[in-house]
Amino acid sequence: MPNHKQHPLTPLGVIITLGIVYGDIGTSPLYVMRAIVGESVITQELIFGALSCIVWTLTLQASLKYIIFALTADNRGEGGIFALYSLIRKLSPKWVIFVAMVGCSALLADGIITPSISITSAVEGMEKISSGVPVVGIVIIILLGLFFFQQFGTSIIGKTFGPIMLFWFLMLATLGVSQIMHMPSILAVLNPMYAIKLILHYPQALILIGAVFLCVTGAEALYSDLGHCGKANVRVSWLLVKPALLLNYMGQGAWLMARAGGQLTKDQNPFFEIMPEWFLYSGIIIATMATIIASQAMITGSFSLINEAVKLKVWYRLHIIYPSEHRQQLYIPTINWMLCFGCIAVVLFFQESSNMEAAYGMAITLAMLSTTILLFIYWFRIRKTPLVIASFFLALFLVVETGFFYSNLQKIPHGAWVTLMVSGIFFMIMFIHYRASRIRSKSLKYYKLERFLPVFNDVINDTSIPKYASNIVYMINANRKDEIEASVIESIFKKQPKRADTYWFVNMHVADEPYACNYKITQIIEHKLTRVDFYLGYKMHPSANVLFRKVLEELEASHEISLENADPMLRRHDIKADFLYITIEKKFAFEDSLNTMDKVLIKGYELLNRLSVTAAEHFNLTSENLIVETYPIRFREHEAFNLTRIQ
Repeated sequence: MPNHKQHPLTPLGVIITLGIVYGDIGTSPLYVMRAIVGESVITQELIFGALSCIVWTLTLQASLKYIIFALTADNRGEGGIFALYSLIRKLSPKWVIFVAMVGCSALLADGIITPSISITSAVEGMEKISSGVPVVGIVIIILLGLFFFQQFGTSIIGKTFGPIMLFWFLMLATLGVSQIMHMPSILAVLNPMYAIKLILHYPQALILIGAVFLCVTGAEALYSDLGHCGKANVRVSWLLVKPALLLNYMGQGAWLMARAGGQLTKDQNPFFEIMPEWFLYSGIIIATMATIIASQAMITGSFSLINEAVKLKVWYRLHIIYPSEHRQQLYIPTINWMLCFGCIAVVLFFQESSNMEAAYGMAITLAMLSTTILLFIYWFRIRKTPLVIASFFLALFLVVETGFFYSNLQKIPHGAWVTLMVSGIFFMIMFIHYRASRIRSKSLKYYKLERFLPVFNDVINDTSIPKYASNIVYMINANRKDEIEASVIESIFKKQPKRADTYWFVNMHVADEPYACNYKITQIIEHKLTRVDFYLGYKMHPSANVLFRKVLEELEASHEISLENADPMLRRHDIKADFLYITIEKKFAFEDSLNTMDKVLIKGYELLNRLSVTAAEHFNLTSENLIVETYPIRFREHEAFNLTRIQ
């Protein structure tokens, strides 16, 4: 079991945080200023106004919203869209789950676009050294290598991420200062009036602020990766990251101002232009390494998101692998290769990083809007903040983010539609699973367990019935202890009864805490029928076989049960009692009438369910002591037919 204590503030912790949290936002100087300037004429109004927008966007969004407010909304040291949702779901309206699903969808889309644009931007720097470099081919090779090595785990490589990113941020600051020294007046951009004037008076301000927003791509990681680093390390490391970013942006601005009245050529990127020629080779290599680190963080974050979505039952069960000794490090093959082919498709479609900028901004604005709404509910419902104060900050962040979102909407014809399409696909997968699961849950039939207790006693004691197994373990869904699914009762008593010495009902509950690992025993019939309820955090993997065995060992140690075999001969040879696990896969019975929308949802659910793993695989049950049964779900009882017998 992983150790989930709070991460203390240490110099090493700060360096590690740089590698885990700040890769994405840290590589934004590669493309932001180029995206802002584009083909526009370089003017003081444009450069000073854009830089001032960057300064205050980083201050409001990254510093105020995430570093100050969001990091206080941790769930036992964990952050992220689903950690926040788990904190508020019991005190929130039901529609809040859809807000969390939108945020998750946008972050998954971001997981496709971030590696594409970041690595492409870095590799494009090679064109300064030699024209005709096959950028697209090199990027695809890097992407294939990056995703291929996910299956082996990244714990060893990850130890070098922090020092590399520390060097990266020191490099950003140094390059920026080298240019600012030639134009100290660029520091005037700290004045917010330049930003206000740009927004109010610049002819293409609406399009421009969409490019400005790229400076906070990755800010969501300041919150979502909280559990890996601890809030103290995240906050202190930001004191290095923010100045380094601002100095580099200002340095690029100073370089641009020296060329006022002109335009950037197609092969010019201010980030690489401010590098001394003797440092260019090294700078490109370091930039490529930094973008790979940023991409790795997004991939790992996507795995964690999907894992949490599965636990919260808004995504299909998937095969999850733990490639290292750290249970926090996940590898989900289906998601890995889906992201890989998505990245390659984006690179092949857009060809150049400048063409990806519109798609990139749209993803992060959707994620941030979702987080803002959930944060408002948290501060108002959980922290009991006065409505006036909570509403003020909600309005502040919504005004900024809806402004950026509206700006990105103007870029739909220029590539933002790709993000909307990808996010929409992810959202539809979650929506179909969530809605169809609710339809299924409402259609499941439950019996009062009390009425079957005499039957259990009779079957257990009737030696004329062949023993099916010494212990039969059913994985159940009934949350109420006085109820049981009809499918379980039919499985035990229908046709030839399944006689056993002891029956076990095991239910896996998802707790609101990330790493809860608790259980409760309910003796329904003493030593004959026992219910075990596990309460596992939304980040914990429900390995039923391992957990149940651990419970049995504890019960035997406390002399509450005996695992000795009931057969005298087997007991003499110290052969323990056998256990048989039974899972019941519920299948929709389509002979029943449904409305059109429900039919579409259930058809989609069944189609996508073919790509998921079975309940047995999800619970890590071994095949040698497992039986999988199917049970039809009917939405209503069969109609009574008036049959007439023909003589």
